Amino acid sequence: MQFLYPTFLFALAALAIPIIVHLFHFRRFKKVYFSNVRFLKEVKEETQSRSRLKHLLVLLLRCLAVAFLVLAFAQPFIPQEEDVRAGQQAVGIYVDNSFSMDAITEEAPLLEQARARAREIVQAYAPDDEFQILTNDFEGRHQRMVSQEDALTLLDEIQPSPAVRSLSRVVSRMEQTLNSGTIANKTGYLLSDFQESSSDVAAIEADTSLRINLVPLAAIGQRNVSIDSAWFDAPVQMLGQVAPLIIKVTNRSDREVEAVRVNVQYAGQTRPVGTLDLAPRATAYDTVVLTVQEVGWQQGVVTLKDYPVQFDDRYYFAFEVAEQINILSLNEQQPDRYLTAAFSENAGVTLTNLPARQIDYSTLPTYQLIVLNDVKSLSTGLAFELKQYVENGGNVLVFPAAQADLASYKAFLRSVEANELTTFEATERRAARINTREFVFNDVYENAGQNLQLPVTQGNYKLTRYGSRGEEPLLSYRDGSTLVGKYRFGKGHLYLSAAPLATDYGNLSRSPEVFVPMVYKMALSSGDRAAIAYTIGRDEVLEADNRIDGAETVYQMRKGDDEFIPEQKALGARVVIGTGGQVQTDGVYDLRLRNSTEITRKFAFNYDRLESDLDYLTVSQLREAAPQGVSIIDATARADFGELVAERSRGITLWKWCLILALIFLAAEVLVLRFWKT
Repeated sequence: MQFLYPTFLFALAALAIPIIVHLFHFRRFKKVYFSNVRFLKEVKEETQSRSRLKHLLVLLLRCLAVAFLVLAFAQPFIPQEEDVRAGQQAVGIYVDNSFSMDAITEEAPLLEQARARAREIVQAYAPDDEFQILTNDFEGRHQRMVSQEDALTLLDEIQPSPAVRSLSRVVSRMEQTLNSGTIANKTGYLLSDFQESSSDVAAIEADTSLRINLVPLAAIGQRNVSIDSAWFDAPVQMLGQVAPLIIKVTNRSDREVEAVRVNVQYAGQTRPVGTLDLAPRATAYDTVVLTVQEVGWQQGVVTLKDYPVQFDDRYYFAFEVAEQINILSLNEQQPDRYLTAAFSENAGVTLTNLPARQIDYSTLPTYQLIVLNDVKSLSTGLAFELKQYVENGGNVLVFPAAQADLASYKAFLRSVEANELTTFEATERRAARINTREFVFNDVYENAGQNLQLPVTQGNYKLTRYGSRGEEPLLSYRDGSTLVGKYRFGKGHLYLSAAPLATDYGNLSRSPEVFVPMVYKMALSSGDRAAIAYTIGRDEVLEADNRIDGAETVYQMRKGDDEFIPEQKALGARVVIGTGGQVQTDGVYDLRLRNSTEITRKFAFNYDRLESDLDYLTVSQLREAAPQGVSIIDATARADFGELVAERSRGITLWKWCLILALIFLAAEVLVLRFWKT
């Protein structure tokens, strides 16, 4: 047994008061005259014995009453698992309000049960204690200490949220708020279902002054099938072409699921993908072929029917269909007539020919592909702008001149981490291999066999073979050396030909079955592959074309009747968008200038699939993984959860029993004095 206020025990010295009163109690005698005193001696002896016993009993009762009254003020208790600290308390309470807390228990949804437990925790503390109510939303109003009454109000306002936070981040956030005050006694409670996917219990690092209590809430086991993701096979979708959409579906339970029906809604139509049979914990991939019939921004949604967990039964996506592909050819003198003729009849491609020394650098981002044709020397300015263009997601195809300035080319190729040009060899060589597994030539030929005539060159540069440059050959000579290679740099690609494009040094430009699809798909192979969907709650960078023409003009995002102004920062021709937690529901949001009906871009947002996996940590697993200073409260151990919390925070308190005993002893004293006749 311990005492919350042990200094009150000094008041036990008050026990001397009744003892002194009894030792030095001088009674006033009253004379009574008797006619005959012969029998007084025997009566006197009997009366004195009974009186002495009565006085000793009264003394004992008074001492016990004083002693237990002092003990009541000292507040004795029997400590439980943790030390009990006197004084005002700062209490942090985290209520997991993620989608998994919508699961059903035997009584009510987990979130409602968590709110009820949190109310009991608040009410178990004193009215002058301070509280922090925290959820996955990390709202500003949850980053301050409030009174007991305000804490109960905040608990009533908690609603399900798409946000998902790890336990380590929650504890760090709680610790930050609790340490902002002056209260030394700090305790934290985390009420959650403790899903394995987000419960990093072992990573919790709390201050030694903060006592963390985990309160697990268990749901009834249930199945769940989720649409995890969807993506296009090709990086760019074109008008009139088919667009294979790949869909990933996962069975999250330990039971087999049969005949899961998946549909895709696109262009006002619903297309059934089919039905899927999924083994326990299995993942399936399926493909639906969409036909692109309009240009501009398009949107769609993949859906399935699954109960009871439904937040992950739909996956929104959005993509842009380019109306035109713009290719820029920078030439030393005359444009290449075969390159010009290759796209002159293609309405979907616009080829612009310009002298290399007359380029307006500000227009480079408007092109999907830049071709360097027979340019003898690369100026430092052009080399720098091309490097920036590739790094930001552009594509550059280099056909060096036969008499090129190797120093300028080497400097540029080194800056974009590509192999470099060395000596020029005027030797006839034939290409022997074409890489049909790479995007540029993938799905171009039904049979890339002997009937395909590969180009022949009469002169080419030898390229260095640095393994660190990450070259991916597209066309190769018989000895394995590269004719056309691909390099990834930043968000874009550099394509380097070892031979000039001029017909004096090869027939690549006169091989339409190779040259035309190669250049066309190089323009489509955007390195900055635009995401067709984003995840709510993740800090992802969103970009769009910068169409702001004045300081008073801003972008806004809208979905139906919901609209907000996002964070935005203009960076040249691009604008960076930040949602700042303002997206709370899944769907497709339109980005447009304020007071404008023209859509600049569409962004599809989906809920985080971390909550889809319905595997939970058990109480024993939590105890095993919990670091020192973190304890587990089994919420199902006792029905009176508030009393359980009170005992953990204050121990088993005994002051009420001390007060009751003090009153009993005082009442006993009154009864002895009143009814014991001596």
